[in-house]
Amino acid sequence: MPHRIPVVLLALLFSLSGCGQDYSLAPPADSEQITVTVKVPKELKARTVQVMYRSTLCTFTDHTASGKPYKRDGYQRTDIQPIRQEQSGLYETKLSIDGGGACQWRLSNVTFGVTYDDPTRFGENVTSGAGGGVVVVFDQNNSPRGGTGIEVHGDLTIKKDYYPWIDEEFLGPYKKTVSLAGEGNIYLSYQALQARQVYFEPVLHSDFVIYSAGPKVKKKGNHTSFTYPDGSVVADGRSNPNYHKLHSVSLKKKKKK
Repeated sequence: MPHRIPVVLLALLFSLSGCGQDYSLAPPADSEQITVTVKVPKELKARTVQVMYRSTLCTFTDHTASGKPYKRDGYQRTDIQPIRQEQSGLYETKLSIDGGGACQWRLSNVTFGVTYDDPTRFGENVTSGAGGGVVVVFDQNNSPRGGTGIEVHGDLTIKKDYYPWIDEEFLGPYKKTVSLAGEGNIYLSYQALQARQVYFEPVLHSDFVIYSAGPKVKKKGNHTSFTYPDGSVVADGRSNPNYHKLHSVSLKKKKKK
């Protein structure tokens, strides 16, 4: 008997058609699965896993920018908490490829990652920022954040370096956040049509912190300044740290030790 998964968000149910009234996910017990494993460093925690399923049977009507209607595949999103494997730092999530149900849902993509477990260790009222996320697409559709990402054949193994990034913003409500500065954008994106195992190992370099401070006055030529671990300060109009500079600084410092 298939077991049903509670749905956190069912997109545009009022316009879905072709599946009667039952839009629920009901993966068959024998459905092939994809296993997502995250090796979580100390100081970080695994994010809630966001999963998207699509259906070519339960479609809905969307509109172009000019207002012209067209049919789109129906989709559902559900959140899953990854399960820690015994006393290790490994967190695992199993995803059914066949979502079952009257709509014959199929796994489309998954979003997961890591973030700081306790951002206040960097100061009172510090909150978690961005970075440390991964999106993997398992079909020919775009990811929820656009595009399909790097194409991968077979299983997917990701090992990337990350650095603490503490940012202060003064314009508007004051806020101070700690993010994970890494290669690429906030989310790494991949398309892995044949993958059955997805493994993500973020490597956190806690000793190499980058600081940034936004301008206090909104004026042409005022930019966010970045202070790198070697003491150099750069304000060149970037909104994010220069990862290659940051990584180079950390490598040089490690060689001197």
